[in-house]
Amino acid sequence: MGLYASRLQRQEQVLMLGLDGSGKTTLLYKLMYNESVVTVPTVGFNVETLETDRSSPSLTVWDVGGQKKMRPHWRHHYTDTAGLVFVVDSWDQERLDEARKELHRVLRFESLRGIPLVVFANKQDRPGALSPETLCLKLDLRRVCEGRAWFIQPCSATTGMGLEEGFRRIVYLMKTPLKQTQEDIKVKMRSKGFSITAVKQVLLCSR
Repeated sequence: MGLYASRLQRQEQVLMLGLDGSGKTTLLYKLMYNESVVTVPTVGFNVETLETDRSSPSLTVWDVGGQKKMRPHWRHHYTDTAGLVFVVDSWDQERLDEARKELHRVLRFESLRGIPLVVFANKQDRPGALSPETLCLKLDLRRVCEGRAWFIQPCSATTGMGLEEGFRRIVYLMKTPLKQTQEDIKVKMRSKGFSITAVKQVLLCSR
């Protein structure tokens, strides 16, 4: 993605949400500074600017705390959001249902209707982490993402794997009409080894 010094560039707001402990802040600082940091649960929010190529807007990323007491305040950040990132701990299966419910609740808000979504399947470096394909099914993305461009990105906030690719994907989805993204997503998923059935389920989400 590349980070550049100050220059004039249009900015878009990206909201990054997820349960506490999913790795949002670790992910953001690994991407920004290529440093693995030890974090504590975010109380409030962190804001960072990611510079992209000259043809794309820079991203003002709002990393909002995921503790239960913080989640009612998420909605105060929905206005002017151009892209949504939701981080899931793909290793912690005990909290997966909680993550699914919170994601679905977020996507029901009218102010986020049609906003592109990238789900980061974090902690893929840990043995036993669920695959992105399995997460697609367990998060019920087929039903909840109707009329919305979305993608699920395997990643590791500690190693940096998949982070730039995920944010490049959100930039692409923000710039590209929904119908145009379908074929590209299909090709991407097949290259990652997804089954034909899973590819069809993803494409059904945007119909």
